[in-house]
Amino acid sequence: MTQLSVNVNKIALLRNSRGRNFPDLLAFSARFLDLGAAGITLHPRPDQRHARYDDVAPLQRLCAERGRELNVEGYSFAV
Repeated sequence: MTQLSVNVNKIALLRNSRGRNFPDLLAFSARFLDLGAAGITLHPRPDQRHARYDDVAPLQRLCAERGRELNVEGYSFAV
C-alpha cells in the first residue's frame, strides 16, 4: 500500500522568507503526523532557501518519537 509522506519544503520557504519561525515547521510536521501521514519529506538545498540543514535533527527526533519516517532527499552534502 502506498503511504503519504508530506513534503514540508514550502512551509520552510514561507518561514524563511518571513525571517521568523512562522509558520513553525516542527509544529506543522507534528500536525501532519497526527493527521495520519506516514512520514515527513524535505529536500535541503545548499542555498537553504527551503528546509535548512538545522531542520533535520528536530524533525528526525519528532519522527522517531512517533515511529514515523523522515525522508531527506536531494543534496547529500553540505556547502
